[in-house]
Amino acid sequence: MLIEEPLLIGNYRIVQDTELYRFTSDSVLLSRFLKAKAGENVADFCAGSGIVGLHFFAENTGIRHVTLFELQPEMADLARKTVALNGLEETFTVENVAVQEIPKQYTEAFSLILANPPYEKGGFENADPKKAVCRKELALPLEELVSAAARCLKFGGRFALVHRADRLAEVLCTLHERGLEPKKLQLVAGKEGAKPYLALIAAKKGAKSGLEVLPTLFNTAAAGNMAANAAEKEEV
Repeated sequence: MLIEEPLLIGNYRIVQDTELYRFTSDSVLLSRFLKAKAGENVADFCAGSGIVGLHFFAENTGIRHVTLFELQPEMADLARKTVALNGLEETFTVENVAVQEIPKQYTEAFSLILANPPYEKGGFENADPKKAVCRKELALPLEELVSAAARCLKFGGRFALVHRADRLAEVLCTLHERGLEPKKLQLVAGKEGAKPYLALIAAKKGAKSGLEVLPTLFNTAAAGNMAANAAEKEEV
């Protein structure tokens, strides 16, 4: 069933399908992690129904254009509905394509790429395929995600993603190996004293080494939903 939910920023709304994958707090945290620069051309990899790209656009001014890349046709259609619902057809483009197969026209096209990718491994034998591909590293391995970002970024462009905290070393090494130097890191925990479960990472194409580590973010709003999310993941 299609539903329209308020973004709680201005009058923006997002279209979701209760039968498909619905966004979590990861997307909102990512969209608030960086600020846009004037004239920014932004891409949202693994866009789903468009939450990261739309939320980032709503939170910032001066953005020139946002391109949403989504693998699943059903989710890409939701993104198009979201764009139309908010009257953003001139500012947003939706591409129904795998990240690894993004057309050559987008090579070095973006100054900023945002990604909330599937980052779970294993446990998908009995999964709903349409939901599992959003959560599990089935169709988009980390290495291929980062390689695509490196290709699509301009020199000096930024790549920001959210990932599992326990895979942080893997993420940082993969970024560095592909010419995206990690520049900013923030761990996320459900509450003070709790073990971080997420990492927000920003890298810059062609930059020198030097990583700014921010204080841990305590996502208390998400803490109450973590048990529900975990239960849903078990079902997926």
